[in-house]
Amino acid sequence: MEAINQLLSSLIPYAEWIMLLLVIGGGLFLVFYSRMLPYRNFRHAIAITAGKYDDPNDPGEVSHLQALSSAVAATVGLGNISGVAIAIYMGGPGVVFWIWVTALVGMCIKFYSCSLAIMYRDVDSAGQLQGGPMYYITKGMGRKAKPIAQFFCVAGLVGFLGVFTVNQFTQTVMTVVHPNETILNLGEFGWKLTIGILLSIITSFVIFGGLKKIANVATAIVPFMVILYFLAVLIIMVLNPENILPAFQEIFAEAFTPGAALGGSLSGLIILGVRRAVFSNEAGLGSAPMYHGQSKTNEPIQEGLVAMLGPFIDTIIVCSLTALVIIMSGAHLVAEKNGIIMTLIAFEKSLFGYGDVLLMLIVSAFALSTLFTYSYYGVKCLSFLTNAKIGKLFNVYYIATITFAAVASVELVINLIDLAYALMCIPNMIAVLYLAPRVNKEMKIYFAKKEYGRT
Repeated sequence: MEAINQLLSSLIPYAEWIMLLLVIGGGLFLVFYSRMLPYRNFRHAIAITAGKYDDPNDPGEVSHLQALSSAVAATVGLGNISGVAIAIYMGGPGVVFWIWVTALVGMCIKFYSCSLAIMYRDVDSAGQLQGGPMYYITKGMGRKAKPIAQFFCVAGLVGFLGVFTVNQFTQTVMTVVHPNETILNLGEFGWKLTIGILLSIITSFVIFGGLKKIANVATAIVPFMVILYFLAVLIIMVLNPENILPAFQEIFAEAFTPGAALGGSLSGLIILGVRRAVFSNEAGLGSAPMYHGQSKTNEPIQEGLVAMLGPFIDTIIVCSLTALVIIMSGAHLVAEKNGIIMTLIAFEKSLFGYGDVLLMLIVSAFALSTLFTYSYYGVKCLSFLTNAKIGKLFNVYYIATITFAAVASVELVINLIDLAYALMCIPNMIAVLYLAPRVNKEMKIYFAKKEYGRT
């Protein structure tokens, strides 16, 4: 595992610079190219999500709300809890500023990519309507671009594994429950293996039920876990109001002063922020268009506006809550390990010594919702590379990797996912930027109809 980890670490720098250019540079281009119309229609996006414009006769499998809930379920997860902790551990509080910047830009990227998911839907080998990067690459850019779509899918077979979620969930249980001391002494490896097997069994019951079952479960879990997490953080803030303003001041004060862990490099701090933001909300990654491509709608711009809410919920709200708790509690100054442990320390210190137990319950909901939804992405990637029948075999491979992730080191898991995400971002962002003029054309038509009351 150490040799694999070193190989992954050596490859990441080559891919992440291209990802940085495409996500931040390309994203900023889309913000100005759109004339900020997506942001200016934020309230309209909420109305669409609430079902005001739903038409049951439109093609697709799920509603706007179900598509958003499923996509957010895949992103609102341990990336928001331990991912933010990892970023602060490595780069200090200032990294949160760059996570925010990437999220705001990411809202526009999500708008364009998920609009394209509806514009270029196609039928798979089983006759099912599908959407996603592989389809808007091949239909929008032409058949000659198929190798780019295939490259995206190959990277997705690794990127769409739930390994980080499993790894951090296992670490949470080991830290809070101490099963070796409280239940049965199986040794650390034995308990991690047991947790991995149990997660594999639970996940298999849902993911083999198909998209509608995943969407129904996600729609039930996501609102509950976000509200519960929000309430927990709100209580912490109410109990420690004097620490709120200093926490924000610390974030802004250190946004341009990277710590020693990054060698004093501002570019390193920015890259770290982009990495963790992309990991958190997946803007530019190409995953959300796969769910949003299944929405029951004939209006691409409507789906783009709904999708735009994802990074706002996931990063601007949930990641910020995590960051504030960590900084307010001072956990980032005392934690000696990477990942979820820092957040556990923060909650335990802030909620009368029982916060870590509450966080474990919240983490359980986050972990399961992410595991349920992520498998769907991998199935679509393998289906595109082969056919719909073979594509379902991804779930078998997916279940097997859950057990592996439970016993792997956090460094190996982070490097594996960071490299896969960077490799997925590159073909997807190239396609989004290339096809952006066509989205603008649709946007002009849609907002003209809206202005005259026909939408």
